[in-house]
Amino acid sequence: MRNKLFIVLASVLLAAACGQEPDTAAVRAYIARSWDATLRFNSSDTPDSLIGLPRPYTVPCAEGMFNELYYWDTFFTNEGLIADGRIQAAEDNVENVLYLIDKYGFMPNGNRLWYLSRSQPPYAALMVEKVYEATADTAWLRRAFPILEKEYAFWMRERMSTTGLNRYGWNEVPDTLAEEFITTAGKRLGCDFRRMGWDAERLRKFALDCIAECESGWDFNPRFERRCSDFCPIDLNATLYGAEMAMARFASVLGKDSLIWTRRAEIRKELMRKFFLDPEKKAFFDYDYVQGRRGEVVSAAVFSLLFNKVLSADEAELVRGMLPRLEYPAGLAVCADADYCYPYQWSYPNAWPPTTWLAVRGLLNYGFDADARRLAEKSLSATVSLWRKSGKLWEKMNCTDASMPVDREYDTPEMMGWTAGVFIMLDEYIKNSI
Repeated sequence: MRNKLFIVLASVLLAAACGQEPDTAAVRAYIARSWDATLRFNSSDTPDSLIGLPRPYTVPCAEGMFNELYYWDTFFTNEGLIADGRIQAAEDNVENVLYLIDKYGFMPNGNRLWYLSRSQPPYAALMVEKVYEATADTAWLRRAFPILEKEYAFWMRERMSTTGLNRYGWNEVPDTLAEEFITTAGKRLGCDFRRMGWDAERLRKFALDCIAECESGWDFNPRFERRCSDFCPIDLNATLYGAEMAMARFASVLGKDSLIWTRRAEIRKELMRKFFLDPEKKAFFDYDYVQGRRGEVVSAAVFSLLFNKVLSADEAELVRGMLPRLEYPAGLAVCADADYCYPYQWSYPNAWPPTTWLAVRGLLNYGFDADARRLAEKSLSATVSLWRKSGKLWEKMNCTDASMPVDREYDTPEMMGWTAGVFIMLDEYIKNSI
């Protein structure tokens, strides 16, 4: 008993010495001992549709659902792995992403055969940069570069709109895949579209939009009015801008032409300014290129503009001005509170770790330190509160009270993945800024 008390007291004193609250240190310890439970490895395809990968990989959940390598999840997971000194695990994850891009011409949603129907937000270049910063392995970077070029070509060939900005979703979808998405959506929404009189063309467009919204990672949300393929999303184009700038930096290191990449980024920046910025509302919105108008939903996607350093200082102030519409006692809502027609997962009152990290890091990029710190402390406190009650980390939480009752389309799973990765990065930021 004395030994246990001594260990607890010692851990509290150590946490205080490191600038951590005791419960924050306890969550970090929980994460550190739980990483291994998220590791999987299958070097060849399996009968239950898993695609074989050359390296071990980190899945979002230590138990239950989501036992595959997911695309954009992995960027945020890797942030935490690298900060925790698990650089090899992060590199293995990126190697697997590069393998899948090289094999299929794009990175699928995850390493399941059914995920070949779509990609996810294109974070591959940013993942490579994080690993390169940790390893300084130029030979590895040289090998990764042409694979990243292949992925970029996919997005510019298969995911373009008439504006010159990118969108999600295919132009066409096979009949069997369309039927699958129509059936699934009907069950979730509790309706029979054919009995409602929808013709084949409308059903096919609906399936295209469902697939596109799944590809966005924000499945599902009110931003795109259930017409995701009609929109140029803020966060997708900000992430591609970040990828273009990363590729320019890689090109400089490797002795290649970097100007082609910076020119692409500059063109994209001007197009984003033209289509996303509403000068009257002094805010940024997704752009509906089919109907030629901006969307109306205020969302945390705007912080991707700050995270990827797209904006001028004056424009960044406009994004900062959108923060009061999204900030709550337990963190950042992914969309502003409004009377939406459906309890979307990616909307108020749900707070999601990836958008929180994009916001905190983005605010810091522009010198909004007080806002970044306040938001980071709220998120850490809320995560600790929920962990203290449940003993686990979770995929998302209620931004108003750090509780589990959230609007959702499936039960909220326990989750290490990006929840752990973001918690680590927020904790490191708070410790290092004291």
